[in-house]
Parts: sequence; structure tokens; C-alpha cells
Amino acid sequence: MTINIEWQDQFGRWHHYQTNQNQADAYRVAQRRAESIKKRHRLVDGDGRLIDQI
Repeated sequence: MTINIEWQDQFGRWHHYQTNQNQADAYRVAQRRAESIKKRHRLVDGDGRLIDQI
């Protein structure tokens, strides 16, 4: 299963950041990056369904 990490800019648009195969690793990456750059991140599966928002 592919997990896409996306981040939201100040205009509300979502941008692709990274693709992972492991959901737990994707969550850790997104959480660390969200804390460091102070932007909202989300995890989306290969079909475009929302898994989690950080």
C-alpha cells in the first residue's frame, strides 16, 4: 500500500511531499516535518482516501 504525504500551503492547497510504503514510518516523517516547518500535513492512500491529518 502506498502512502502519500502531503502538506498544505498558506492558501489552502495541498502539495505532494513524499511517498512511503510503510504507514507507521510515513506518520513519523509527517509528524516530524509538521513540527519543524509549522505546516499542516496529511497522509493519503494510493486511491486518494484520507488516512490521517497532522
